[in-house]
Amino acid sequence: MNKYIVEFIGAFFLVLTIGFTVIEPGAGAMAPLAIGSALMVMVYAGGHISGGHYNPAVTLAVWMRGRCATKDVIPYIIAQVIGGVIAALIVLFLKGHPPVEPAQPNAVYALIAEFLFTFALCYVVLNVATSKNTSGNSFYGLAIGFTVLIGAYSVGAISGAAFNPAVAVGVTVMGLSSVVNIWIFIVGNFLGGALAAVTFKFLNPEDK
Repeated sequence: MNKYIVEFIGAFFLVLTIGFTVIEPGAGAMAPLAIGSALMVMVYAGGHISGGHYNPAVTLAVWMRGRCATKDVIPYIIAQVIGGVIAALIVLFLKGHPPVEPAQPNAVYALIAEFLFTFALCYVVLNVATSKNTSGNSFYGLAIGFTVLIGAYSVGAISGAAFNPAVAVGVTVMGLSSVVNIWIFIVGNFLGGALAAVTFKFLNPEDK
């Protein structure tokens, strides 16, 4: 049960940070730094308990890689999504339910962007947090958080830079993204996570 609570907490604070820094008055150009840092500190805080996924796509990748028990996959994803939804509702409440204009991305461009940077995120997670060759390192949280940071600065204007289905649900609840666009994140994020797992296993056949 503790690991599910940790997954809830991590996703909660990640989406909370996104809401407070993106919805005006927000953090402007510094928002990606705050978001990447939020993920970094939550990974350090809960990684030793749950693995610090906070992201259904990461959970999928870690499961395919063989480092997440099958019985934990659905509970992790449920905890992550619930955390994102509750965080979104709190942001809206504390910001006084401000008018928010949902993004209208080009679906093809956004899908490619979400796929590429979710792949990058999951690939980094697998290499710094699950590999035998990097076991016990002290930099894994920084590497993971900064992958989201660079992704947000790189393609935030194209896709919104979720790289995480739980985040996608949260930003949809906040009105930052339209419900009709949520498929972009679901498809792009899960495909990116799956390819990252396949790539890791291909490059590290001895790391079971």
